[in-house]
Amino acid sequence: MSVRFRMRGGRHIAAVSGASFDLAAGECLTLVGESGCGKSVLASALLGLLPGNAQTSGTATIDGIDLLAADERTLARTVRGRRIGLVPQSPAAHLTPVRTVRAQLEETLRELTGTPRADLRAAAVAAAKRASFPPELLDHHPHELSGGQAQRAATALALVGDAPLLLADEPTTGLDRDLVDRTVDELRRHADEGRALLMITHDLAAAERIADRVAVMYAGRIVELADAERFFGDPGPRHPYARGLLAALPERDFTPIPGLPPELGALPDGCAFAARCDRATDACAAVPRFTDGVACHHAHVPEEPARA
Repeated sequence: MSVRFRMRGGRHIAAVSGASFDLAAGECLTLVGESGCGKSVLASALLGLLPGNAQTSGTATIDGIDLLAADERTLARTVRGRRIGLVPQSPAAHLTPVRTVRAQLEETLRELTGTPRADLRAAAVAAAKRASFPPELLDHHPHELSGGQAQRAATALALVGDAPLLLADEPTTGLDRDLVDRTVDELRRHADEGRALLMITHDLAAAERIADRVAVMYAGRIVELADAERFFGDPGPRHPYARGLLAALPERDFTPIPGLPPELGALPDGCAFAARCDRATDACAAVPRFTDGVACHHAHVPEEPARA
């Protein structure tokens, strides 16, 4: 799947370029990378929530529905909430400002689960507790909530339909560590019950806690796709950028990646990471192909154990 944005003057921005992955029921895939690399654009494309100047190509299929080719009626009636749930990156922009959290939960429960009117109040409380949202705040409006409370309200709404696929875009923003762990554990439970989870996050500790696989995105491209156990443990990531992300963590080397990511509207001709990479050579003037789970001319090769 690729996504480009048409800009004034005929310029195009390649926000997502050739992203390819599958996601099975019962599995959690975390998508990680620095801000502006295209992660949220990918999620928005799957739900048909891109602005009018976006151009998509490729395919994205769930239950036989090509999400990139589906019309708005199909997306609204059969996809959003029913087949794909969304925990948005900016909950304040998705919660209806003039209605209480309770009213929004009850409406969602009625539409997606058919809960009888007499049971809606109790069902709303249960839905709130599932996302660690305080039931005593259910009658508050979104503007009366803190950022973390709004995030949990949005998570509660996303979980209501038990959709086969849940897209969680930075679901732990504004939460303290205890609530981060409780939130990601609930999302993991969603997958363990036989549904799929795609979590977009900057929080590598949260990713390590729940991921089965990790996809690393840089400058609009997925540059590594690996099993979480190998990625976070031994032998670790193979792409130099992915290794840099882990090395920047305080509990590891606490060494930041030098430089800044390139602008998506002015990507270099070759490897987009070459200017920041200590392994770069003349070979990096060509865009590396994605092969065996990594797109890099100089990917790290795991050392073989010494023989006795």
